[in-house]
Amino acid sequence: MPPRSKVESLPEAVRRWLDRALSENNFSGYRMLEALLREKGYHIGQASIARYGQKVQQRFATIRAATEAARQLTEGAPDDQDKRSESIMALVQTELLNSLLDSQDVTLDDLSPVERAERFARMSKNLAPIIHASVSLKKLQGQLKKISEEMAAVEQEAQKQGKGHVSLDTLKRVREEIYGIIA
Repeated sequence: MPPRSKVESLPEAVRRWLDRALSENNFSGYRMLEALLREKGYHIGQASIARYGQKVQQRFATIRAATEAARQLTEGAPDDQDKRSESIMALVQTELLNSLLDSQDVTLDDLSPVERAERFARMSKNLAPIIHASVSLKKLQGQLKKISEEMAAVEQEAQKQGKGHVSLDTLKRVREEIYGIIA
């Protein structure tokens, strides 16, 4: 395995500063960034900064593209059944699983067993709300399906019984206006 990038071994606060500086400088000015890092006590060449900058720029481009795609979907296609949320949940879960698997490949020799356990505990804690949201989404989708099936059964019964009972049009209005289910 190749050695870890010098930029990636920077303290988190310095790396966040570098990310911001790269973005603000439109992913250029690597000599200036090299000099500023040297002033802070970090000796990292502009080639390393440029390689790291390319990764950050790709990440930003991916985020921008995903944000734009989500905006276009939201504006251009209604999502009454909330399939987008389901897709986003699946995507996030896949990415988190990949991150967990990748983290096992990273050599953590410089971390003590306690630090390693704390790192995995943080990752697990961040996973919990996503798993909870996914389960809640599935539960609500199941409830909506059940309500829809029950309303359809009541509509069929009303249609068979004819006069003297709630009209089919009334039941359809209840379904659409009260429950928000459009058949």
